[in-house]
Amino acid sequence: MIEARDNVGFGKIGIGGMGESVYCVQHGDVAAVVSKTPVFIFDPTRENALAHEHVIETVMKSNTIIPMSFGTVFRTDDDIREVLKSIYPSLKDVLKQMANKLEFGLKVTWDRDRIVEELKRENEEIHRFQHELTRKHLQSTYFARMQLGRMIDKALSERAAEVVREIYDGLRTVCVASRDNKVIGDKMIMNAAFLIQKDKETEFDAAVNAVAQKFGDRLNFKYTGPWPPYNFVNIRLKLERGSAN
Repeated sequence: MIEARDNVGFGKIGIGGMGESVYCVQHGDVAAVVSKTPVFIFDPTRENALAHEHVIETVMKSNTIIPMSFGTVFRTDDDIREVLKSIYPSLKDVLKQMANKLEFGLKVTWDRDRIVEELKRENEEIHRFQHELTRKHLQSTYFARMQLGRMIDKALSERAAEVVREIYDGLRTVCVASRDNKVIGDKMIMNAAFLIQKDKETEFDAAVNAVAQKFGDRLNFKYTGPWPPYNFVNIRLKLERGSAN
């Protein structure tokens, strides 16, 4: 969804591989960017996801976008206009807030085994406990392993929180807002989204590189974007009328 008073076209780049035109369905000065398609649920295959992403990238070049979920389908243009009408005040407010802003994603992982070995050497409590186990020949007992495991898990959580705070501290001055997302697996320690002013993109990129260089090969940074503000927009669509047809 974008601000648009005129019926803007974006070319024959619609999803589904049928060369459908991507165009605007308007209500006043807001519009949904759409293409014609049969009424069915699109599977999130790589081909469909890439087509969806290509449309987003094309529209983003000249517009502030409020993204909708992949595979959202309406029966008619009039149904779309009804939705735009129902959310118009919220949509205008969010478009104003998100004007000239982009989202970037940052995932940070580490070599867990390497960090565990560092903690065994550097953490005084763990080091002392291990030394005591060795002295008493208790390394192989179930209780000893469980207690050591709990100590290591606690230290890992504390170290991860400390590292994540340092990363945020290095990026806070060049972003408008940030959001934590759930980490995946035991190697990922950070999964965050950052909202950036469009004219600060170069500064944010430099700040991410500076933080990454600070940690060297101890951390792996996966930096993605720009995206529409997926993590910073929450508009509830009133779809009752469309679903009743």
